[in-house]
Amino acid sequence: MNAELRDLYQWVILDHYKKPRNYGRPPGADREAEGVNPLCGDQVHVYAKLEDERVTEVGFEGSGCAISTAAASLMTQAVKGRTRQEVATLFERYHDLVTGHGDVDPESLGKLAVLAGVREFPVRVKCATLAWHALRSALEGSGETVTTE
Repeated sequence: MNAELRDLYQWVILDHYKKPRNYGRPPGADREAEGVNPLCGDQVHVYAKLEDERVTEVGFEGSGCAISTAAASLMTQAVKGRTRQEVATLFERYHDLVTGHGDVDPESLGKLAVLAGVREFPVRVKCATLAWHALRSALEGSGETVTTE
């Protein structure tokens, strides 16, 4: 990754950290789950509203590091309007990207690609995926607290 692209990615991550999108409980949310990363101290509560298997509203609350907060913010933008199956597929591709597994073209993930550099810091992968695990729990309807440990 060239220096200009790395600087842009860092700027986007910091922007989403300082001004997270979809922060808060959306009206009519009928699914929710909490995620905890004890190693880093990240805590996230994810909310969603499903209509005909489609995520029509999504939001989050919590506190965490810049990567965790930015990942949650970017996730909410990426999943709104998608079906539950599309969200599951997107999470698998995103997970492959941030862990360095598989052959995922970062550009195919849109803005989520800004977190591709996390794969260089394996301990930060848990920060980048915490909200996604919580969303999966919420969409499955279990509402269980998920943990990265």
